[in-house]
Amino acid sequence: MTGAAMSEGAALLIVVLVGFLPTEIWRSLAVLAGRRLEEGSPVFHWVKAVATALLAAVVARLLFAPAGALAAVPLMLRLGAVAGGVAGFLAFRRSVFVGVLVGEILLIAGIMLSH
Repeated sequence: MTGAAMSEGAALLIVVLVGFLPTEIWRSLAVLAGRRLEEGSPVFHWVKAVATALLAAVVARLLFAPAGALAAVPLMLRLGAVAGGVAGFLAFRRSVFVGVLVGEILLIAGIMLSH
């Protein structure tokens, strides 16, 4: 085995051990704990509220404090893409897939048209 192949294998092992396994353990525990929750229970509503708040925080960060290439995209274009994504989500029976797709298409089209 060459040194490059060993370093690739070591990198892959590190990714699996540090990135995948800890996340997968928590997901498995959440599935086990979630089986006992009833949909209308207060704990279920709390978990749903926390998940929604985290998603809103991520979207707000991407909109108002973007990093990397997204920082070069004008705020109005980012806001327009989000508004279009929400409209697509609502227009197509609350489909998250359609909402994300419409938002991405608008963002990419806006970037291409502005250059």
